[in-house]
Amino acid sequence: MTGFRDFLTRFRPAASPGRAAPGGVPADRSAELRAELAPPLVLLEQAEAEARTVRERAAAAAASRRWEAGRRAEEIVAEAREEADRVRAHTAERVLRAAEDEAAALLAAAEREAVAVRDRARIRTPALADRVVALVLEDLAVEASPPPPNHGRSQEDGP
Repeated sequence: MTGFRDFLTRFRPAASPGRAAPGGVPADRSAELRAELAPPLVLLEQAEAEARTVRERAAAAAASRRWEAGRRAEEIVAEAREEADRVRAHTAERVLRAAEDEAAALLAAAEREAVAVRDRARIRTPALADRVVALVLEDLAVEASPPPPNHGRSQEDGP
């Protein structure tokens, strides 16, 4: 457009009638051409104004679209974070359930072991008690028995 505007505005009237203007057109013809070119110049300026308006609207629309895209991107990120939180919570629940199951299994195994130890202790306790009672009875029997004869020893020799 600038080139066309330069072309349209380079025609100047000559210094004297009949002489060629610097653009190579005679002066009297230059005025005619100017008159003929006036409507296209107006149209050119209108076209430039419309082009500016279109560019401004396009820039505004692009800015609006960028803003909308940014807002939508923020929404998507927020949704993704919420989903990640839900997944983490679900995973945490699963891990907690697995830990509770493992703890319950360990507790059950410990209880079974405790029962087995108690059972073994009950079996051994009567046998041990019987043996202790037998030893005590032996000691009592030994104390109650008469002393052995001296067999030729004197009191001074000692037992």
